[in-house]
Amino acid sequence: MLTLNVPDMSCDHCVSTIERAVKATDSAAVVVVDLSSHIVSIETDRPPADITAAIEAAGYTVASPAGH
Repeated sequence: MLTLNVPDMSCDHCVSTIERAVKATDSAAVVVVDLSSHIVSIETDRPPADITAAIEAAGYTVASPAGH
C-alpha cells in the first residue's frame, strides 16, 4: 500500500480529481482518501513514481510520503 501526503487537497472535487488521476494510471487501483488529514492511500502494482506523477500532473503537490 502506497500512502501519500497531498497537502493542497481541500474539497470533494480535489478528492475526485485525485481518484481519477490514479485510476487513469492504474484502473485496478484501490484509492482511499482521508480529506481531513490530506492522506491518500493507494493499493497498486504501479511504481510509486508513476502514481506521484499522475497526482502532480492533475495539479496537486505530493509531499513526502505519510509517516516519513
